[in-house]
Amino acid sequence: MGAKADSAAVLRDIAYLASDQLEGRGTGTPGNDSAAAWITRRYLSLKLTPGVHASRAAFEQPFTAHSMALAHAGKPADFPTRNVVAILPGRDKALRGQYVVVGAHFDHLGRSTEGALDPEAGNAIRNGADDNASGTAAVLELARIFRAHPTRRSIVFANFSGEEMGLLGSQYFVEHPPVPLDSVLAMVNFDMVGRLRDGKLIVYGVATATELPAIVDSANVAPKMTIKAVGDGFGPSDHSSFYSKNLPVLHFFTDLHDDYHRASDDTPKINAGGEARVIEMAANVIRALGDRPTRLTFVRQAAPPPMSGSREGSNVYLGTIPDMGATDVTGLRITGVRAGSPAEKAGLQAGDVIVEFGGKTVKDLYGYSDALFSHKPGDEVSIVVLRNGARVTLTATLGTRGG
Repeated sequence: MGAKADSAAVLRDIAYLASDQLEGRGTGTPGNDSAAAWITRRYLSLKLTPGVHASRAAFEQPFTAHSMALAHAGKPADFPTRNVVAILPGRDKALRGQYVVVGAHFDHLGRSTEGALDPEAGNAIRNGADDNASGTAAVLELARIFRAHPTRRSIVFANFSGEEMGLLGSQYFVEHPPVPLDSVLAMVNFDMVGRLRDGKLIVYGVATATELPAIVDSANVAPKMTIKAVGDGFGPSDHSSFYSKNLPVLHFFTDLHDDYHRASDDTPKINAGGEARVIEMAANVIRALGDRPTRLTFVRQAAPPPMSGSREGSNVYLGTIPDMGATDVTGLRITGVRAGSPAEKAGLQAGDVIVEFGGKTVKDLYGYSDALFSHKPGDEVSIVVLRNGARVTLTATLGTRGG
């Protein structure tokens, strides 16, 4: 019998995390620290095992988040913060030393306009109910579900900070893993799972292990959701950090919306019943992973694409924000541009679909990234976009990413 998620409990958790009291959980802020402490208390109440073992056993994994964008702007750029990690030991002694990581980031933008799509709102609190109080609530509900009925393997419940600054918490986690990475079977990520519409769910990463398509399909039981399965294991959320370490990943996502990275992303717009459906389907996936007798067969991309629109070692910068839900578009649809960026100065707008960049055809994010990173800061490039069905040619002078 499948797990039942408590939609009322999920909504309560989101309401607390997205309350004005926490001021948007910006990395390095008191609200972010309060959220971490609250998550820790939840794991304590479930009697889970502390996941971090340095000088002492602890649930919190402290690190310093460094914002390249703020450093480039000459602003304070180092923020002490922490991940929260708990472990539920598996019930099978033979498989207990293997792990499924279930994770989500709990930080958001706080009062900062950095990364916000409503800079005109100034220092308004951006509560991030969907992004990503919803994912955090999903992980907490899954911890409750599996605490009652553990899998054969152990489960690591990981809550990351610093995601909005560039996946910093999950990158720190995989560089300082609380369990050996070679003992991790897979990572399952939740980012923006609170706005299920028409029963449509996007699941990234199904091509990162041979067995995953069948596992995801079998987990989608009645009343079935409409699953858009996307193979790629990279993307602008914390699963990318794990896939870059050659681990199979899945990423659950109920798609972008007009409140993304805006002060209007608030609790009343959450579909708690829909999120409960996502959690129940994900619980089926996680149980299949946790109980299967053998490891997954990892699939590596022949040429790993860049993560989050950046490439290690490159400092060229345009400032577009890709629409990661636009998987059926030929080109790169953007959901916005960074304030003051070369993209904004060139006249790019939310909704534009980039189809050519510097004379190169753009069919997707990776083609766009290849075209962008073939240039250097200061280059003047021609960008062709589709805007309301018409081709529009713009000219941008590329900038320098902070470093």
